[in-house]
This record gives sequence, C-alpha cells and structure tokens, in this order.
Amino acid sequence: MADHYYTAVPTSEHRPGLTTYEYRGHKLNFETDSGVFSRTEIDEGTDLLLRTLPEVMAGDVLDLGCGYGVIGISVAKHWKDTNVLMADVNERACGLSVQNAKKNGVAAKVIASDGYANIPEGTFDYILQNPPIRAGKAVIYEMFAQGAARLNEGGSLWLVIRKQQGAPSAQTYLKTLFHQVTIPRKKSGFWIFCCTNPQKNTEVNEQ
Repeated sequence: MADHYYTAVPTSEHRPGLTTYEYRGHKLNFETDSGVFSRTEIDEGTDLLLRTLPEVMAGDVLDLGCGYGVIGISVAKHWKDTNVLMADVNERACGLSVQNAKKNGVAAKVIASDGYANIPEGTFDYILQNPPIRAGKAVIYEMFAQGAARLNEGGSLWLVIRKQQGAPSAQTYLKTLFHQVTIPRKKSGFWIFCCTNPQKNTEVNEQ
C-alpha cells in the first residue's frame, strides 16, 4: 500500500527535492521528499492561508500538520515576536521541518504528534492548519474540537479547506465550537476560516 502524507512512518523510497517560496519579502527554501504533502511545490491552499493571516502576529503559534514546515517557518521568519511549534504525525515530514527551520534561520520547534497527542500542555494564541482532509471527517473534526480547547482566551484557529472537500459542512461544525467563525477569503475553491473565541479582534490583511 502506498504511503499517505498522514502515514506516521513512510516507507516509500526517498526522492529528495527542493522548492522555494516568496513570502512577504522573504525568500525561503524548503527541502522535500516523497511521502509528504505537496512535495513538488507549495500547495495553493497553504499559500492562500498564509497570505490571509493578520498583519501583526505575536505569541505562541501552533502549526498542526506542518508537513515540511511551510506555514510555521514562514510565520517564524516574518513575525519575530512569535514562538512557533510545528507538529506532524509523519516522521519524515518532521525531519524535513527540522532541516528547513535551520536552512531558513528560524528557531521554530518540531515534534512528532498524531493530532494533539504529543502537544505539550498549554494554550496558543494562534493555531494554523491545512487539515489532512483525506484522513477523514472524524479525524479532522476531532482536531478542530481539540483546537478550540487549546486556544488562549481570544485566540484564533485559522484553516484552509476546499469547498468540494467539505468546507460548507466544516463551517457548520466549527460554529458549534467557536464564538465566531468568519471566512475572510475565498479563492479558486479554497475557503479560509478564522475561528475565534470571544473577545478576539482579528484584523485580516487581504494581500
């Protein structure tokens, strides 16, 4: 059976690659490999999510399902007042994230975790996620529910989901978890969600 990007220990033959990404004036380089999400180029949904984040970010940030580190490293590179933790169930992806953090000169931490299983106790100001849709609705909805419980008061969960992969039904479910669920951007079938607990004033930067 072929590896999925959410396989914990990929066994597929290594096929190392390199991709670049321009983000808010930073040129970033990422090592990639087989058995990880979007290995040949930065996923369009990931890019849209990053370009819809607030103009100012600070505090503790969790990049859950980090892949080879695009979201977490981009945030850590641009917003110096963030403390970024990246996590993925895929051990190969975690190894690449460690390498890529060093390659791009950021101090983000990386841990292997199936969802929130190994995430240290505590809460976050931001949780950022391009969820593993192919893992199934039960898996990702459990991530959303746990995410709601792991935010600081006023914290926010940012997600990208394709309309045809369940964005409308996800919106309905998210509204049962969060005080406010907004969609600051839609493009090419992707919906960006900003889900906030009470008293969070999230200013969106529409780049």
